Amino acid sequence: MLSRVHLSAFVLALAALSGTALQAAGPRKPVGPDPAVLDRTLSRAIQYLRTQGQATDGSYSAQAGPAVTALVVKALLRTGRVTPQDPFVRKSLTYLENYRHPDGGIYSKVGQHRNYETAICLMAFQEANAEGGYDQLITQGQKFLRELQWDDQEGHDLSSPYYGGAGYGKHTRPDLSNTQFLIEALREVGAPADDPAIQKALIFVSRAQNLESEYNTLPFAPKVNDGGFYYTPAVGGQSQAGTTANGGLRSYGSMTYAGLKSMIYAGVGTNDPRVKAARAWIERHYTVEENPGLGLQGLFYYYHTFAKALDVVGLDYLTDADGVRHDWRKELAEELASKQLADGSWVNSKHRWLEGDPNLVTAYAIMSLTYCRPPSSSD
Repeated sequence: MLSRVHLSAFVLALAALSGTALQAAGPRKPVGPDPAVLDRTLSRAIQYLRTQGQATDGSYSAQAGPAVTALVVKALLRTGRVTPQDPFVRKSLTYLENYRHPDGGIYSKVGQHRNYETAICLMAFQEANAEGGYDQLITQGQKFLRELQWDDQEGHDLSSPYYGGAGYGKHTRPDLSNTQFLIEALREVGAPADDPAIQKALIFVSRAQNLESEYNTLPFAPKVNDGGFYYTPAVGGQSQAGTTANGGLRSYGSMTYAGLKSMIYAGVGTNDPRVKAARAWIERHYTVEENPGLGLQGLFYYYHTFAKALDVVGLDYLTDADGVRHDWRKELAEELASKQLADGSWVNSKHRWLEGDPNLVTAYAIMSLTYCRPPSSSD
């Protein structure tokens, strides 16, 4: 048995060895991009939107309706570098207020994107609502979104693949993209995870996952069963990535991150089989070079959804299929910096889904970069 003297010496020696080992290892590598790279990229993007992207009425790409302007406002305010009182932001907010309707929605009369436009506009006004000036607008807007959601009032009960979803009016069916914006908007304006509308939406989201489970008994799930997500289980099912030989709906990147984010917002735990399967799909298909399954199509929409989802889940690193560990914040910020044009904007070479519009794409990029800022502490 060691004497007290010998025991003390042993403890001191062990502590010295541990200290030496820690010193040799050095300080932990910070999570996230080089602050100078992030600062420079954001500054150039903000300057573009401040000086080149905005029309005299405060709009950005007005031909596309109010959503692009709302995305720009939300992105700018999230940077913390501009405020709702900045004249060019104030002008955009005033422009968006012109799209309010007596039914509470915020949308273009000539379009059929009432859910999408209202959800995006609500998030912009919420970002600008520090002083409470938009409280009534936000209350009315979220009520309108709830009324648009597919449920029994539209003749779709729990057994229907439409149930709980939201969509574009022109397609007369719900989809995962619109449903994620419904969930996100409601959460951002203060609705809890167990809000009835969010829980209804979770039913739709679960059915858009290629995972056979008690939450998804639709015929598509076992045909792929890889844990990823596709566009919609309604109207016979649709994936923007196409179908498999056996009629399955292919999973793809942007919708898989949308599905994961939506589940977390709806209170689904990280140990839930649905979340685990989605994360496994993401790890197998990790990349910041393309939208997995779609290549460059919808790339900047993918970046925004990718960054928001991983931030919401609380992941600092992802390990890919080859066992390589990725600091996604650093890699995404550097990829965006490398793609930024000389005037500070971004444009996708593949113009599908309006990604040839520098205002929309720059808003997506800025939003993505705001989630690349390192967390205050990391494991």
